[in-house]
Amino acid sequence: MTQPLMPKATAVWLVENTSLTFDQIADFCGMHSLEVQAVADGEVGVGIQGMDPIASGELTIEEIERCSKDPNARLLAAKPSIPQPRSRPKGARYTPLSKRQDRPDAIAWLLKNYPELSDSQISRLIGTTKPTINAVRDKTHWNSPNIKPQNPVSLGLCTPADLEKAVETARKRAAKEGTENKAPSNDPGPLDISTPSEA
Repeated sequence: MTQPLMPKATAVWLVENTSLTFDQIADFCGMHSLEVQAVADGEVGVGIQGMDPIASGELTIEEIERCSKDPNARLLAAKPSIPQPRSRPKGARYTPLSKRQDRPDAIAWLLKNYPELSDSQISRLIGTTKPTINAVRDKTHWNSPNIKPQNPVSLGLCTPADLEKAVETARKRAAKEGTENKAPSNDPGPLDISTPSEA
């Protein structure tokens, strides 16, 4: 069972405003019944303002009344009426302000050491944008003269596990696509032709 958002504050409110047993309150709040008894005796939770679980939508009046009549009954949490926050695994991660100036250095390092990483992978890995990646790659970034490639892990922009996972994914994708997709970009033809003419 999910506990209330603020267990102790909820326990304080339930002790003060209902005739529920200590066991019932303890079970609902994820506390020990002796802890709830200490709240009731004023030994624990002094100064904590009670939080109304009815107002917050965690309990219903009907549920409190039902359990008040039957000491052996257990409180069942109400289904939340407000939308619950969803985890957001995709998209760029948040980068603290103090670390943002390090991102171009990290981008340069990743482009140099792991060219197989896609722009979207780099973007997710260090929380940057594709235009910034392109600017660093093309050396059109406003701070290009001062960019020094640095490992994003040592800069604290990503974890070693995240970097390893991204590189592994990129290498699998490259292996699956095969060498024919790489041929146009790595075609040695023009270089071989121009070299003799220069000599």
